[in-house]
Amino acid sequence: MKSEEEMTYAIHQYGDLVQKICCLHKKQKSDIDDIFQTVFLKYAQAKDFNDREHEKAWIVKVTMNACKSTYRDWFHKHASLSDVIETYGISQENTSYMLDALYKLNENYRKVIYLHYYEGYKIKEIADILHKKENTIHTWLKRAKDELKDLLGGDLDAFR
Repeated sequence: MKSEEEMTYAIHQYGDLVQKICCLHKKQKSDIDDIFQTVFLKYAQAKDFNDREHEKAWIVKVTMNACKSTYRDWFHKHASLSDVIETYGISQENTSYMLDALYKLNENYRKVIYLHYYEGYKIKEIADILHKKENTIHTWLKRAKDELKDLLGGDLDAFR
């Protein structure tokens, strides 16, 4: 079990990352809070990591898996997108427009877009995290960008 100092560090270091990933997958604050707790409970019980990059990749993978496992509930009700934006204080002008477009993407496309553009992972690192071939990640990224371009009316600058 991790010490209180280690847990405080992890929550401070990775808390925003976990919430951002959850916001891409979930719309209801209670789901996001549950996943947040689940991820850090698993972290508390995890063995030591090789380095900080390994630790961060582990957090990303566990968070994505936790989000995916909650999809299995067919009767789950979600809050509106505006509730998510309001809850997390997201105030950028085009955020609602962009999040709507992201929610329309296939789950795999959302993952690679987030990991590549928001977290700065390289294709090889994303492939390692998702346990996929690099070519698959390249394809998903290309298709995601093409779909976003269509959804945003050719305005990919909205993401910059």
